[in-house]
Amino acid sequence: MPDVLILMGSDSDLEYMEASVEELQRAAVTFSIHVASAHRTPERVATLVRDSEDHGTKVVIAGAGGAAHLAGVVAAHTTLPVVGVPLPTLGLGGADALLATVQMPRGIPVATVGMGNSANAALLAIQILALENQRLKEYMRRYRISMKEKVLAKDQKIQLRFNQ
Repeated sequence: MPDVLILMGSDSDLEYMEASVEELQRAAVTFSIHVASAHRTPERVATLVRDSEDHGTKVVIAGAGGAAHLAGVVAAHTTLPVVGVPLPTLGLGGADALLATVQMPRGIPVATVGMGNSANAALLAIQILALENQRLKEYMRRYRISMKEKVLAKDQKIQLRFNQ
């Protein structure tokens, strides 16, 4: 079974959730991805989560818009870390998804990343996995160094342009 289970409430969420897939692939982290709705297919959500946990999955990423109860429903069915990704919507701009994901009751935690930011959800999953995986710990160290180098290169470019 893969290390990470990615769930999204609808196939229309894929445009946001693909960034998590890309980050996990770059880090060579195994994952599976499914469409499963907290409201329309609640039994499927529970089965996917329980089966994944039973077979060694270590982190769940759940992205949904609208009422966005997916991450909370997932968390209700597992003790694995759950990372919620609230997704933007037309109606309320995603405020409903954000609040539904972040306002979990005591005892059922969901880590929540920024609106539509499934890349950060994957990076958080990688950091969780890195607690017991030296390769991933090194991957994250190099990732941070790369970010630093990119910022410094951008600064150098600006310096050359404006500080002659």
